[in-house]
Order: sequence, then structure tokens, then C-alpha cells
Amino acid sequence: MMKLTQSELSIVCERITQELPQGGVVILQGDLASGKTTFTQAFARYLGMEDAVTSPTFSLQQVYGGRLFHYDLYNYGFEKFLSLGMMEELEREGYHLIEWGDETLIGWLKRAGIDTVVLKITKCDEQSRCYEVQRA
Repeated sequence: MMKLTQSELSIVCERITQELPQGGVVILQGDLASGKTTFTQAFARYLGMEDAVTSPTFSLQQVYGGRLFHYDLYNYGFEKFLSLGMMEELEREGYHLIEWGDETLIGWLKRAGIDTVVLKITKCDEQSRCYEVQRA
């Protein structure tokens, strides 16, 4: 587990790109306001993108630079994600960051053979978050 400030997020970004050098799925887990979208913004900058990254809470998916895909299942849940055919999106080349992904989604990804890591974000104190990267 790494305890980092927002300015140090490139360390986590580097670790994820080492785990998923060809792209794949990153499940972002953490409480409300833990920093899931903030991490996605840092990851986009790490990949050299200057797009304004916002939470896809009400749109389900945002795409940046054609290779960074950002999903938010909070309002929709996994069943709606499936019913909309979004699992096919995860086969597109690039990085797919999914907020609020749960064990059901992780199970589907494993069965589909999609490279996946889980990033658990917790609040350590007012200035920093703790990040734990695990292979799914």
C-alpha cells in the first residue's frame, strides 16, 4: 500500500502501466469522494492527454484520446452495464478505468480473459490517500 499526495500519483500510474503494458481494465474502488475521478485525471495526464477529465456519473462512459475509457457504475450498476452491451467496449484497445466495479464485474472480466487490476483508494489523512494495486 502506498501513501501518496495528489502530486505523487504518477507513481501509481507507472505501477498500473507496468501491470498492464498493453492496456486493460482498472477497477477503481473507494468510498464516495475517495479520489477515483481525481486518479483518472492524473492517469490521463500521465498518458500525455490534456483533455478535461470529468466524472461519467450521469453518462456511464467518457472517452479521452481514443485510448482512455472512463466508466462510472454508481448510478447504473453492473446489470445495466451488461444490458447496454458495455462489456464489448472493454475489448477496445486502451485503458478502461471503471469506478464502482464490484466482485461480480471482476468475475466476468476474469472469465473473459481481460487483463484487470484493482486500485483500492482510501483516505489516509487530509493531505494524502492510500493506494493499493492488486492483480484481479
